Order: sequence, then C-alpha cells, then structure tokens
Amino acid sequence: MAERTGQVRELLDQSSSGAETDANIFTTLVQAPGLFRRWLPFGGKLLNGKLPARDRELLILRTGWNCRAEYEWAQHARIALRLGITSSEVERVALGPDAIGWSPFEASLLRAADELHETSTISEVTWSIIAERYDTAQLIEVPMLVGHYHLVAMTLNTLGVELDDGLSGFPR
Repeated sequence: MAERTGQVRELLDQSSSGAETDANIFTTLVQAPGLFRRWLPFGGKLLNGKLPARDRELLILRTGWNCRAEYEWAQHARIALRLGITSSEVERVALGPDAIGWSPFEASLLRAADELHETSTISEVTWSIIAERYDTAQLIEVPMLVGHYHLVAMTLNTLGVELDDGLSGFPR
C-alpha cells in the first residue's frame, strides 16, 4: 500500500466522495499519481453522469463480467444492491441479455455492453432500442462508460488488485 503522505494523501482525499479511500483500487492506482489525478474526475463524472443509476450499474456489471474483472464486479455489485437492484438481478447479469426477466430495454443495455466488448461497436438494432429512451448525451455516454470500465478491468486484472475485505466475487 502506498504511504499516505503528501501528494498520495491529497489524491486519496479527493477520491473520498462516497468512496472508501482504503479501497484497493485507490491505494493501487494512486501509485501512479499523474494518471490517478486525471482518471479520478473522469470516472467520477461517469458515476454521476446522464444515465440512470440502475442502467449505469447494469452496464458496468456486464462489462466486469465480460472482462472477468472480479474486483470491478464485486465493487459494483455492492453499489447496485445499495441502489435497489436485487441480488437475483445482479446474479442474472452474468447470464446475459437473453436471460428471462429482463425488460426489452434492459436486455438491450446488456447486449450493448456485449457488442462493445466483442466488436467495439453497438449494432443498429440495439442502438435503435436504446435510442427510443435515451437522448444524445446519454447515447454518447453508453460506449464511453463501457470503454472506461474496460480500461479499469484491464488495469485491475493486470495488476492483480485483490478484493477488499467484505466483498464477494462472481456468482458461483
């Protein structure tokens, strides 16, 4: 863990808006202070962006699942539960967009995350379903959110960031 002095303490304090500064993601990434300083506001903006919180968390969870990023999954499963997404819905994200129980719109969100993961684009069919509900800013935010969480997943997986105490990994 990085020493909490000077610049590191200042950067970790900036990350504390609703987050635990002892979270392994922060104590790991802060070791690259220049990147951390620039990454933090962008990630924060996406967490408080134009997408409804439920939709955002479904997209992030599916991205974490697709990328096999257990840390990302665990953190956002906890966030999803706090937002009122049920534990069965969180577990159903792992089954994907064709699982029974998703609304057509929610299935399209999960499908968008899958398509971005597999082909780096959202198909016209999926896009048109999402566009029935989202405005232009929200439509732009979807691939940016999924892309950002791919970046986070790659970093967490590569660095081997361990789950924080009290977090559960993927559904078994």
